[in-house]
Amino acid sequence: MSIAARPARLVAAALTIALGSAALAGCAPQPNGAAVPRIIPAPLSFDELDAAPFRLDDTSRVLVIGEAGSAPELLAAQLRLATGAEVPVVADDGERPGGATDIVISVTPGAEASVPADPAAEGYRLTTGADGARIDAASPAGAFWASRSLLQLLPPAILAADAERPSEGPWTAPAVRIDDAPRFAYRGAMLDVARHFLPVADVERYVDQLAMLKLNVLHLHLTDDQGWRLQIDAWPELTGVGASTSAGGDGGGYYTKDDYRRLVAYAAERHVTIVPEIDLPGHTNAALSAYPELNCDGVAPAPYEGTEVGFSSLCASPDRAEATDRFLADVTRELAELTPGPWIHLGGDESLATSEADYLDLVRRMTKAGAATGKTIIGWHELGASTELPAGTVGQYWDYVTPREETGSAGDVRAFLAQGGKIVFSPADAAYLDMVYPDAPSFEGRQLGQDWADGDTSLTEAYGWDPAAIVAGVGDADILGVEAPIWTETMRTLDEVEFMAFPRILAIAEIAWSPAAPDGRDEAGFFAAVAGYGERLEAMGVPYHRMPEVPWLD
Repeated sequence: MSIAARPARLVAAALTIALGSAALAGCAPQPNGAAVPRIIPAPLSFDELDAAPFRLDDTSRVLVIGEAGSAPELLAAQLRLATGAEVPVVADDGERPGGATDIVISVTPGAEASVPADPAAEGYRLTTGADGARIDAASPAGAFWASRSLLQLLPPAILAADAERPSEGPWTAPAVRIDDAPRFAYRGAMLDVARHFLPVADVERYVDQLAMLKLNVLHLHLTDDQGWRLQIDAWPELTGVGASTSAGGDGGGYYTKDDYRRLVAYAAERHVTIVPEIDLPGHTNAALSAYPELNCDGVAPAPYEGTEVGFSSLCASPDRAEATDRFLADVTRELAELTPGPWIHLGGDESLATSEADYLDLVRRMTKAGAATGKTIIGWHELGASTELPAGTVGQYWDYVTPREETGSAGDVRAFLAQGGKIVFSPADAAYLDMVYPDAPSFEGRQLGQDWADGDTSLTEAYGWDPAAIVAGVGDADILGVEAPIWTETMRTLDEVEFMAFPRILAIAEIAWSPAAPDGRDEAGFFAAVAGYGERLEAMGVPYHRMPEVPWLD
């Protein structure tokens, strides 16, 4: 996976795209009468072709040219599930060219003539029509993202999740050509499994939803005051005492190392990188309750089931230095050993119970331990208070779309850049998916969400910001990407998480992937596309909120 921002020449090309065109607004008719779905996230370019549509049927195959990774089999598996057709995956040996009902996936590293992107990037070209469907990509990741676009061109029922009830179709995709590549390398969502634990299968399902939207990072918030969710061999009581609780007293849970490896492998197949977070030095009551020696007074506090923040901290006292440093070294080492991706997240937020001097000391020690594993450290923007961060440390901004002067968050962002790092933007009043909806719906009789980030968050607010416009002087070259966190103080199940995430996560996915338009975003076209995506969510069995801003299809 490329971790560089999209080349400037692609950004320049993006500025010529008319995002408000009929081809990108909801569904538009082709000359032959077929409907053209507007893909989410909006692609770099989208051309309708004056041709008959592509038709998938019982004779369709997926033909593979080059090393395409998991994309061919995952695409074929979904087509089989929905249609009941065989859809074999076969290597193209050149003796039988792709037919009118076949899907050809060709991956040719360095083939810039075929895709509008550098070889290491995630770009692709997707062409559909009466003579078949063809994906050209320079990498397996590009091929996979193209396959997600193809699924969005086909009828919503192609995403059906019930193998017992395949649909009869017809299965057609309009004749189009898409040239596409992402704006940002890091396109993420965060899932808080510390406040309420979610089993492996639920997290895998969330990964599938992210991948459909070309989000390529799942940040797992694994530890907090309410629970420690990952097995650490050197400190077994972290998942003994520390994993026994959750917010609201709803029980505990944790991932064994094998569970975590399964998650990492499942995500990697879908070109999603797991970024694990161990939140330090605050948000640590679960760890402190498991090990008295991590507390300055040597007394373990009781496990915590509330939702307050800022009351816990690792001990910076010299007489606890051995235990604290051993804890930091062991935890980060075992975390890094389990995580093949380039990043580990070490938190750093809301350490309100830590003095400034102790905070800076603990940040130095914990980031040093993390960097010793060879991983790049990510931390919430408060880490920018330190001038001793490992080179390249990434800051995750969670203040508002307009930075509040009293928080100093803009200065924190610049501090990361001054130390060779980049920024992931997650403005709480636009990108936090756990903020309440404006119309305050209930889900199965429960009120979900929080309102501390300047109240509720509408779809207009979720869609109407740009990462390069938050902190003056911080542009695309300084930005690693965008992330949509969801905190689970009020959410106990995946259904509740999905209800709060959808449809607002669609807006964040588009901000992360799609080009920045010169005249602002095409809100009307996007809202129409969200309405169409609602049918796909229903086909997948994903709960979502029918926000009144959207012209939902009846």
